[in-house]
Amino acid sequence: MVSKGPRVHETLASVGEQEVIRAITAIAGSSLNGDDAAVLHPGAPNHLTVVATDMMVEGNHFRQEWSTPEEVGEKIILRNFADVESMGARPVASLLAIAAPPDTPLEFVRGLARGIAKRQDKYNAELVGGDVTHSSQIVITLTALGALGGDLPALTLSAARPGQTVIAHGRIGWAGAGLALLQRYGRAVPSEFAPLVKAQCAPWIDPGRGVVARAAGAKAMTDNSDGLIQDLTTVATKSGVGIDLDSAALEPDDLLVAAARALDADPWEWVLAGGEDHTLIGTTPGDVPTGFVPIGRTTAARDTGVVVDGRKPQFSAGWSAL
Repeated sequence: MVSKGPRVHETLASVGEQEVIRAITAIAGSSLNGDDAAVLHPGAPNHLTVVATDMMVEGNHFRQEWSTPEEVGEKIILRNFADVESMGARPVASLLAIAAPPDTPLEFVRGLARGIAKRQDKYNAELVGGDVTHSSQIVITLTALGALGGDLPALTLSAARPGQTVIAHGRIGWAGAGLALLQRYGRAVPSEFAPLVKAQCAPWIDPGRGVVARAAGAKAMTDNSDGLIQDLTTVATKSGVGIDLDSAALEPDDLLVAAARALDADPWEWVLAGGEDHTLIGTTPGDVPTGFVPIGRTTAARDTGVVVDGRKPQFSAGWSAL
C-alpha cells in the first residue's frame, strides 16, 4: 500500500503559497478565518482588546539543530501570550506571518502549526489568519489578541508603588540554563537536564495567571523575557520605585546547581540575567495571588533600581534584541 502521508521532499516553493496556507489551517484552523481578514465575534460588554506582537528569527531566536518545528511554534505562542497575560488579559486569538527560503521543507511549517495548535488549545484560543512570503532566512511573526474584562485597570509597568510585594509565577533561570547546555552539548544534552532544555526551546507558564493576579489586586506586571534584573529595572524605572529582591526566594534549585556544576558556571547568572523563562513578575499591595510566590519588596523612590538583599546584583546584563 502506498503511504499518503506528507512527502518529505515537498518545499514551500514546490507546493506554492495556497498549499502552505492549507497545511497550516488543516492543523491550526479556525472558523473565524475570513476571505481576506478574520471576522471576530464582538467582545463581551466592558471588555477591551489587548494586542501584542513578537518576532522569531532563525539563528537569533532559534536554531533548527536545537529546536524542533513544534517547539518553535510552542515558543512563539508563549512569548506573545505571556505579554497578553502580563497585562491581566486573556489570550483569545493569534495571527501568524512566515517569511522563509523557498527550499524550506513544508514539513517545517506543518510542525510549526502543530506547536501553535498545541499551545493555543490550552488557552482556548485560535489562529485566525496570517501571511506567507519568501526571504533569505526563516522569520516568524505572531500577533496575539487578548480580552481585558471588568473595571480594573490593566497591569502596567508604571503601576508599582513603594511597600508592595514583588511576585512571580513560573520558573526563573531554567531557560538560561537550557541555552547554556545547548551551547555546550547541542541537542545531545545529558537526559537529566532535559527539563532545562525544554524550558529554553518551548517555555511554559500556567494559562490564566495574569487574569488571576489582576483580579486579586496586583498592580504592575511584566514577563521575564530579557532577564529578571533587567525586566524589573524597567518596572522600577517606569514606576519610580526601588525593588529589593530576596535571595532566599530566588535560590537556584537542585537542577540548576547540577547544570552549573556540569558547565563550570554560576547558576545565579541564569536566575538574575538569563531571561526567556517568560515568568510573570509583578507587584501587589495585598495577598500573594494563587499560583505566585513572593520574591521581594518595592521600596521608596529614592532607592530606584533593583538590588538583591539590599546590595547591587552580581549579574544584571540580560538579553538585548539589538
